Amino acid sequence: MEQAQRNESKKRSGKWIRKAKRLVQAYRIEWERGESEVLITSWLDTELYPYALFADLYHHRWPVEESYKLIKCRVEVENFSGKSPLAIYQDFHAKVFTPNLTALLAHPPQKEVTRQSQSKKYAYQINMTQALSKMKDTVVLLFHKTAIGALLSQLWPVMVQTTEPIRPGRKYPRTKLCIFSKLTL
Repeated sequence: MEQAQRNESKKRSGKWIRKAKRLVQAYRIEWERGESEVLITSWLDTELYPYALFADLYHHRWPVEESYKLIKCRVEVENFSGKSPLAIYQDFHAKVFTPNLTALLAHPPQKEVTRQSQSKKYAYQINMTQALSKMKDTVVLLFHKTAIGALLSQLWPVMVQTTEPIRPGRKYPRTKLCIFSKLTL
């Protein structure tokens, strides 16, 4: 009887969560290289969201996937320097903050890279892995020093020098390489 009363109080207090059922639509996208992907969406209106739309949307998702790769493999957001809740909390927030700060600080040099690459075959972008590598040594100094202009004037030329071409339409398979080190950032 006592167990039934506890269960009843849990129901009333909202601690029980019912699993919601959701309808989804699955699309198999066939690529030119013979591979296929299954895309799942909750957008069920096939007139408003036709099949052809999803292959194009998949390509627009590529920058999001690259961001996940940057955070998981380069920044190693899941690799913590301590075991206490405070250490994990600090590591996580530092590892989310640093790539965002790097992207913000890379914006002015990216304008210069874009200007320099106008006469080249491909457009170029700053190599964010290299920029993050330089920021590991710089991020604390940005908040410790009162005059950061000199620090930025040293950092920005390095970002302009470490660029990579943007090659649209690349279709060869990539090797998945994500090696985790013991400590990062």
